[in-house]
Amino acid sequence: MDAFPPLNDSYYDYGGSGGGVVGPCAQQGAQRVELALGPYVHSVICILGLLGNGLVVVTYACYKRTRSMTDVYLLNVAVADLLFVAALPLVVYNELSSWSMGAAACKLLRGSYSVNLYSGVLLLACVGADRYAAIVRPHRSFRLRSLPSGRLICGAVWGSALLLSFPTFYFYDRYDLSRSFEEEVLLPEVNATSWPPQFVCEFRFSDSATAWNTKMAVPATQLAVGFFLPLVVIVFCYAAVIATLLRVRSDRRHKAVRVVLAVVVVFVACHLPYNLALLYDTVTMFETQSCDAADAVRAAKLLTQTVAYLHCCLNPVLYAFVGVKFRNHFKRIVQDLCCLGRRRPPPRRPSRLTSEIYVSTRRSVDGSSENGSSFTV
Repeated sequence: MDAFPPLNDSYYDYGGSGGGVVGPCAQQGAQRVELALGPYVHSVICILGLLGNGLVVVTYACYKRTRSMTDVYLLNVAVADLLFVAALPLVVYNELSSWSMGAAACKLLRGSYSVNLYSGVLLLACVGADRYAAIVRPHRSFRLRSLPSGRLICGAVWGSALLLSFPTFYFYDRYDLSRSFEEEVLLPEVNATSWPPQFVCEFRFSDSATAWNTKMAVPATQLAVGFFLPLVVIVFCYAAVIATLLRVRSDRRHKAVRVVLAVVVVFVACHLPYNLALLYDTVTMFETQSCDAADAVRAAKLLTQTVAYLHCCLNPVLYAFVGVKFRNHFKRIVQDLCCLGRRRPPPRRPSRLTSEIYVSTRRSVDGSSENGSSFTV
């Protein structure tokens, strides 16, 4: 199971003694990795992701209204991660049960999976750009950083993610891999019952030209838009933020710098290994590979994609709970839950806190006012 599912799973062994096609590759190494990661590691990621991102959504819904672009971005990041981890157990179940939920579930789960991943990483780039505008260019960006602008940009991000995921919705299908192998690769006289059914949810094409173009375009787009573009934006914006914070005379600037560095390092550490594995897989996509080589590549993609999945669990900590005011709102949730059933809590007075994550209502670490905004720790 890949973040953006496999495009070069070499199912057939081309290394037989006769030099021809021998049969489907067993890929035992990749299967062992998948069986180990699916029920256990992915379950932990799902639980942590649901808990962390669910708390962010509940906090915004009940205690902290979205009043700035940062709030809109962070709420949408939490929603994207929440939908992602909610779909993860269904994908794992279908992978382990030969997609028993059928072809419709294959298209829907793979497609929604892709939409949430694209939107999540692009929204993180938006958060970086917003922090750059708030800290490095506070006076020039004040009028542009409005709530309607944030909602418009988030709508554009979700629309772009849906458009980029269209090939996944359209071309993915559930089919019997063993039957396709016998009908399309082996001689017609081979008994169609010689291979046991092996249902998969993968790309399926009607002609080789469409297969060639799509199998090159989809991973190339994923690498360009789903990783390198956000990486460039994040590194550039946060590098400028760090340079600005280091020029500020404040006891809190070093803590703020560490928060920024953590955001960048975690993003790179989580997403770079998988995208390097995907890049290698894309470059060697149409080369003839032995079963052992294909098995090793697929196992590497499974391992590195799991590391990438961890990012959705870390996002709430990096982007929300590290903020002073967000932690205060979260404490109110815990207090209200403790008081639930014992006494009716008093009506909440309108909060004077701004809804800017990492923003101080007094003087921020970069010396700007509330409108300038900055990281708080």
